[in-house]
Amino acid sequence: MACHMFLLLLCISLLYLPIYSSAKSDRLNDKPIIGVLAQEVYSPKPNQTAYIAASYVKFLESAGARVVPVMINRTLEEYKKLFNSINGILYPGGGVSIVSSGYEKAAKIFYELAIEANNRGDYFPVWGTCLGFEQLTYLTSGKAVLSYTNTSGVALPLSFTNEAKDSRMFKGFPAQLIKALASEPLTENSHKWSLGVLTYNTNEELRKFYKVLSTNTDGNVEFVSTVEAHEYPIYGTQWHPEKNAFEWRQPYIPHSPSAIKTTFYMAEFFVSEARKNFHKFESEEEESRALIYNYNPVYTGTKSSFEQIYFF
Repeated sequence: MACHMFLLLLCISLLYLPIYSSAKSDRLNDKPIIGVLAQEVYSPKPNQTAYIAASYVKFLESAGARVVPVMINRTLEEYKKLFNSINGILYPGGGVSIVSSGYEKAAKIFYELAIEANNRGDYFPVWGTCLGFEQLTYLTSGKAVLSYTNTSGVALPLSFTNEAKDSRMFKGFPAQLIKALASEPLTENSHKWSLGVLTYNTNEELRKFYKVLSTNTDGNVEFVSTVEAHEYPIYGTQWHPEKNAFEWRQPYIPHSPSAIKTTFYMAEFFVSEARKNFHKFESEEEESRALIYNYNPVYTGTKSSFEQIYFF
């Protein structure tokens, strides 16, 4: 009788185990907060030594995230504390050094913290756009591997690789939008340096770490335009998904319905990755003090390629 009772209890416990495990793995953070890395101002003024283009903030907010600016030139202890308070980080485009700048130093710290966290099962996503993409190539390979390309101010269709079909990044995109991305110039490029496909193919560190989801060419050099890491939630686009919906100064930025959908599907994907992280600030007061809401964007459209900028 005791044996039968034991077997009955064992069967019941096994019956409920998969349900519990599934529910736990499906748990999401409905209030994700993502850090956006600031960078040096080219011609600094008082109280304007670093900046973040407002389009990156809008990009993330459009998919349901809040934003915290990640300031440059902070201590390791400050960065560690912030890392444990936010749910992901975005390295934006810009024009500073990926080898020696406040941007590079902060990016390196968060990259290493993200690798350590993910290795112990703490899911923490990292995204790099344009300069941020280039920064990721340097952090992963440990060397400057970029080549000059004639890609400053041009919209291009993506040449998808076979890896894109089963990628985390694109698997949720509608088939029609994937078709449009492959046939229409929906991705805006504002860069002079690129990761050549030949360089990627011959660099062991990059090949082991990233899968290439799309490539492009300037007519002479074929370069990598979209990547995701094999084993980590780390992503990069050499192009600018945020500009389609939020920047209007340049005539080569696409604003078609498909271009706008591209902005929001890319944002939704990265924010959905951040929802898998459960870091949080120690208090609501600390969280409130950190948010981008404490700063006002400045209209710069008459003198900058950005419509609005946050200065720090």
